[in-house]
Amino acid sequence: MKHRGPSREFFFKLSRLLFNPHYGLFQYSNSNTYTIEISPFASQIEDSLQWFKFAGRVIGFAIIQGYLLDVFFAPHVYKALLNRPFSMNDIEAIDVSFYNSLVYLQENDPEDLQLTFSVEEETPEKVVEVELKKGGSKIPVTKKNRKEYVKLMVNWRLSRGVQEQMEALIASLRELIPLKYLSPFDARELEWVIAGTPEINLDDWKANTVYCGGYSAQHKVITWFWKAVEYYSNEQQLRLLQFVTGTSSIPFGGFKVLGGGHCFTIQMLRGNPDMLPIAHTCFCRLDLPCYNSPEDLRAKLTLAIEECEDFALN
Repeated sequence: MKHRGPSREFFFKLSRLLFNPHYGLFQYSNSNTYTIEISPFASQIEDSLQWFKFAGRVIGFAIIQGYLLDVFFAPHVYKALLNRPFSMNDIEAIDVSFYNSLVYLQENDPEDLQLTFSVEEETPEKVVEVELKKGGSKIPVTKKNRKEYVKLMVNWRLSRGVQEQMEALIASLRELIPLKYLSPFDARELEWVIAGTPEINLDDWKANTVYCGGYSAQHKVITWFWKAVEYYSNEQQLRLLQFVTGTSSIPFGGFKVLGGGHCFTIQMLRGNPDMLPIAHTCFCRLDLPCYNSPEDLRAKLTLAIEECEDFALN
């Protein structure tokens, strides 16, 4: 599409459904965060591998097109996509208790715990013993080999029950984007590429906004507009951003690359000053009436962003 606002919003809303933990393919990685990881029970969903292949293609196509997705993975998921090794920090981000147990093991004599290179793993049917290495159930953990044990435990904890699903997602992503094109990124940078950042820099937003139709940066209505935006919470600012652009995240590179060629634009909407603002996600443009007071502007703008779900078709 020449003007990709509807496509951008479609992918954003599709990702909101596809990666929603309530549907069982993914789960929240930590009760204190909104990052997600593959659910170890996803295999119970019919055609789950096909769904993960589809998820990989959605991620790949979105990266190619420069669309942002409404998903924030746990750090170890990005590392898996980049074929990078896991670390203790990845465990700490999702399971503090498990992390603390590994730290304890590193700092104390493991022989008192009578551990072996095996672990019990819960499956939908039963609890099974999994060997961390060949013959691991007969290999005791000692001071000499505990580093290897910790490394294997980290890999097990971050891939238990989801390896087949992760491989399906990665394989379909690789079909669109070979690893060599993603390898320059680290995990944090890949997160920015896929999902952007939900933290808004107002100075950057203002600096990369274009005015037309009679408005300028000095116009009183524009001054009122930015005052209203400053008053908003971060969540309301993101709602405004999604209302106008179709996405509620900021891409890697900031607002100057937000619209894929279209700057955030505010155009004067002439006529009845009681009208609601109108958004054109195709052009990242907000048609803003010339309101009579800052109170009117904030009330109408707030109503628009909180009640209007879909992109404008006019």
